[in-house]
Amino acid sequence: MTTPGTEENGVRDGLRLMPFHGLRYVPERVGSLAAVTSPPYDVVVRPDGLHHLESADPHNIVRLILPQADTSDARNEQAARTLHDWLAAGILSADPEPALYVYEQRKGDMLQRGVIGALALSTADAGIVLPHEDVMPHVVTDRAGLMRATSANLEPLLLTYRSDDGDTPVPGAAEVVEATASLPPLLCTTTEDGFRHRLWAITDPVDLAAVTADLGHRQALIADGHHRWATYLRLQEEHPSPTPWDFGLVLLVDTVRYPLQVRAIHRMLRRLPVTEALAALEGVFRIRQVDGPLSAALAALGEASALGNAFLLTGDGRFHLVSDPDPALIDRTVRHDRPEAWRRLDATVLHATLLDTLWHVPDSPEHIVYIHDTEATVDMAERSGGTAVLLHPVREEVVRELARQGVTMPRKSTSFGPKPATGLVLRSLH
Repeated sequence: MTTPGTEENGVRDGLRLMPFHGLRYVPERVGSLAAVTSPPYDVVVRPDGLHHLESADPHNIVRLILPQADTSDARNEQAARTLHDWLAAGILSADPEPALYVYEQRKGDMLQRGVIGALALSTADAGIVLPHEDVMPHVVTDRAGLMRATSANLEPLLLTYRSDDGDTPVPGAAEVVEATASLPPLLCTTTEDGFRHRLWAITDPVDLAAVTADLGHRQALIADGHHRWATYLRLQEEHPSPTPWDFGLVLLVDTVRYPLQVRAIHRMLRRLPVTEALAALEGVFRIRQVDGPLSAALAALGEASALGNAFLLTGDGRFHLVSDPDPALIDRTVRHDRPEAWRRLDATVLHATLLDTLWHVPDSPEHIVYIHDTEATVDMAERSGGTAVLLHPVREEVVRELARQGVTMPRKSTSFGPKPATGLVLRSLH
């Protein structure tokens, strides 16, 4: 990764992570900490998942991040009232000291640790925080309305950075994270997905200074939360500096020590039956039926993706592997003013060649649903009579290299994880 502060790459500064008074659930006032947490808002896609979370505990965080009402204004007002009521009732309480927070997720052999704080905002051209995906304006507008109404950062973004390989001459962020994680935690809970979550506060001035000094030389990649980062930037423009709106809540993970998992984000096409989708690809893609179950079909997709563009279509009870596109079709439909690595992305070909040119499917919520969970995508397609388009994940090195070049991938191209649980620590902007 390029080093912030050098003239040749145009980076003017590094990451500036600030401690804050974390807003956390009071354990004695809720059924359990696990019962009030939620996945990030854009992972809770199915109504049954939303209802399950709402019924898990009357104070589940989903009532703030996905309030239910007839209009966007009513939803935002409801979330603001709920947050106010929970604060007044002592359901949520601010920590007495400003802190950075070490956050750990563990499941089986998987261990991830990072540091949560309020990160100074910067635009992409500053080269400090690198986006790698485009965003959908209507989602940013929706999230901005909610954040504006609640005056709070309700869930952290997931950002990655890379520390120096090998030992550093002085203690840095990684060393402080590891030392802090050896102490008794502020909280420990296990969510129903099997992940154990632990949280610690860093309040010692020496430790805070070490983290700040180390990260001040670093550059980060947005792994998850592009829409929330764009929301932060939009709201910063509405509030003349200096204000708390100059910062946003993030989780920073050093992927030298804790590599993230990269998964695909799938598409469910509401109004396109599988038969019509396949008919439009005849003669320009190779189409063959592959055996199930889903895991076997995904393995076949992985093998095909290693050789070129490939997609798995389903929704009719069968699995159709679509691969080997006509080179002339790709040349005609995919723009030429981007790096070749971008032009070869499955998400690029899916949107430019299949959705736009062959299927004529608009990229709008009425037509396309973006879903992280593979089984949920297939189930939704089968229930609606639509088409599930399953993708193979992009390698992290490709994502990072394109981001370094200032090239954004098609929106919803990747899903980095594990994602932080929502509800363990919030940030008030008051």
